[in-house]
Order: sequence, then C-alpha cells, then structure tokens
Amino acid sequence: QLQLVESGGGLVQPGGSLRLSCAGSGFTLDYYTISWFRQAPGKEREGVSCISNSGGSTNYADSVNGRFTISRDNAKNTVYLQMNSLKPEDTAVYYCAAAWVIGTNSRCRYYGMNYWGKGTLVTVSS
Repeated sequence: QLQLVESGGGLVQPGGSLRLSCAGSGFTLDYYTISWFRQAPGKEREGVSCISNSGGSTNYADSVNGRFTISRDNAKNTVYLQMNSLKPEDTAVYYCAAAWVIGTNSRCRYYGMNYWGKGTLVTVSS
C-alpha cells in the first residue's frame, strides 16, 4: 500500500520549535517532489514549503520564510519540516504530499499531487 505518513506534530508554546517528518511507505520518494501544506480551522489549505526530488531546490511561503526549513533524506525515504519561532497563527493540520516528476532536480509545486498523508496537528499556544 502506497502512503505518506506524517509525524511530529503536537502542542508547543509560541517561539518554540517542532520538526515534522513525512515518511514514504510502499514506494520510494526519490522520484517525487514533496510539498507541505497546512489547513487551519475555517481557512483554506495553503502550501507552506516544498522541495525538489534531489533536494537541490526549495520553496517557502512568505509567512514561513526564514522560520521553517525543509529537507529530505532519500536514504531514509523521509522529508522533514523544521519549524522554528512558531507563532499561534501557525496552528493547523499539516499535510505532506508527493508529486511524481521526471528528471533529477525537478522543481517542486503545490498542485497536481499524486499522494497525500493524513496530516498531523500542530498547536501553538501558551
């Protein structure tokens, strides 16, 4: 069964840090760009960050640029999202998604995703 599994969410105080993981199960992530999305209560889902299949290029939403860092370890079939200086407005369910691509360093995107995880909840509150 092909699936993505997120982990690492939880409750953290403002200014704190969390690291989310997105692990591929049943398929290798080498041929996929990976994107993180989030959806807060009452709001639309938004793209947060993405990374190319080789890890050579990344993209960040303006709201998280400078605070979040995306990375991948293809040997572990896992993508990470390091979140620092968290704010209450970062509270959301975070999803990872995979997009199949051709090429060794294909640009990542926030549309046309092939696989989605079920999400992990991040709550930033004092």
